[in-house]
Amino acid sequence: MTKNINLIALPGIPLARPGDDLIDFIFLGLENANEQLADGDILVIAQKIVSKSENRYVELKTISPSKEALNLATQTDKDPRLVQLILSESREVIRHRPGVIIVEHKLGFVMANAGIDNSNVENSQKGERVLLLPINPDETCNNICQGIKEKSNKQVAVIINDSVGRAWRVGTVGIALGAAGLESVLDLRGNMDLYGRPLLVSIVGLGDELSAAASIIQGQGDEGLPIVLIRGLNYDSLKSNGSTLVRKKEEDLFR
Repeated sequence: MTKNINLIALPGIPLARPGDDLIDFIFLGLENANEQLADGDILVIAQKIVSKSENRYVELKTISPSKEALNLATQTDKDPRLVQLILSESREVIRHRPGVIIVEHKLGFVMANAGIDNSNVENSQKGERVLLLPINPDETCNNICQGIKEKSNKQVAVIINDSVGRAWRVGTVGIALGAAGLESVLDLRGNMDLYGRPLLVSIVGLGDELSAAASIIQGQGDEGLPIVLIRGLNYDSLKSNGSTLVRKKEEDLFR
């Protein structure tokens, strides 16, 4: 049983650019923090630097809105070009009101505006641009795990996190978009409570809990701390990816 864990923000991470190697960023941050990886460490990486390294930029001037996008833009008071991108990145629109469009992303996540935004995104010489979510967060996490194993011979877990709102609570929290190297969902059903009664419904979203903890340190503005090292968690050796955290549509009471 884990009784304490340490969270360490890795300092001195450069602004990510297309083609950057995030493994190099990780080892640079470890060096700056005077830390070395150990087996069982967990690295939580902010979605934004992953998307930037994967060149997930889109220049709004290149987008031609469809009739559906124009209509939805009028209802939500949003840029029609941005609305078109949201539609292109989504399976369906679930809800909308002025200022926000809730969709099911192509990766399965239910989130506002398909996770597209322009905060901490620099414009290009051609004008305003926005950033899309990574192409395959689980695959990226797995590749980073393998790359770290090859470079350091350490077995670690990797999570890509992002901040999202929730239908029944105020404010955003960090969630795992992708994960590798740990069990993202812990099914505790059948375990005993303090009085010897079996747990019947307890399923823990460990990937999301770790993401939320890391996001406290990462911040939302100009902190410049996109990678957090989590150490001391005794997690299960079984492994599942971030997609296991997405509730099936037929089980979702909010849809």
